[in-house]
Amino acid sequence: MSRYIVETRNLTKQYGTQKSVADLNLHIAPGRIYGLLGRNGAGKTTAMKMLLGLTQPTSGEVFLWGTPLPGHEKMLLPRIGSLIETPGFYPNLTATENLRIFAALRGVPNRHAIRDALELVGLPYKDKKLFSQYSLGMKQRLAIALAVMHDPELLILDEPTNGLDPIGIAEMRSFIRKLCEERGKTILISSHILSEISLLADDIGILDHGILLEEESLAVLEQNSRKHIRFSVSDTAQAATILERQFHETSFSIRDDHLLRLYRLDVPVGQMVTAFVKNGLEVSEVCTCEESLEDHFKRVTGGEGIA
Repeated sequence: MSRYIVETRNLTKQYGTQKSVADLNLHIAPGRIYGLLGRNGAGKTTAMKMLLGLTQPTSGEVFLWGTPLPGHEKMLLPRIGSLIETPGFYPNLTATENLRIFAALRGVPNRHAIRDALELVGLPYKDKKLFSQYSLGMKQRLAIALAVMHDPELLILDEPTNGLDPIGIAEMRSFIRKLCEERGKTILISSHILSEISLLADDIGILDHGILLEEESLAVLEQNSRKHIRFSVSDTAQAATILERQFHETSFSIRDDHLLRLYRLDVPVGQMVTAFVKNGLEVSEVCTCEESLEDHFKRVTGGEGIA
């Protein structure tokens, strides 16, 4: 049995010579919020549509609960709730009336499902207010009520905070977190708002021009971005040995063959550099650094900020 709710293998969508998504390998674990982060046009919506069978991939595979999606749609897709773009609600009907129509079309058996879904998103049941009179935030809430009405195990939400004011964004963030923590939902959420993803997600995938550049837990990203002393040396393995044996220092990470990060700042940096040089190491740079998630995004994508 797969340890992932969602897994893709080299998932690709090509339009002519342009690859909207290229060799995408996602790994979404159960009971976690996965933030798919990227600029507008990075391929987030296309990737989500392929996960839902709304767009056929050019190549690659989608696995849901360890089962390939093609040929098993009727078994797998009812276990998913989604918000991709804006649902087509009837403007002259109330929220309850709209959900009744969708419940009948989808064959939702639970007669309390509509009331439960509306209560979950903080909308009144059997209210007389028409959908056309709803604010943008209320419309987004109703869209998520529609997505959760059949009590799915997995939620796929494409830019659910798009167009909301700061209060609406905070409320939506709290609601999504509650769905995960209290209802046990696994949630894939896409966004181009880095600050929101950093407050919400457990794991982050950075998508740029259709390519997944990085997939990591937020905890590891925060660990890597905290204040540290960066040593650029000719051999990090040897440098690590010197730090451990001579300075009894273990709070460091090796980034590659030449880059080492030391997370304690109250250390004798000069003595460390001297020890490196005495042991034949070349030291090309020593500096104190602190990288924000925005800085990390810029560095990984090799470009400008996200928003």
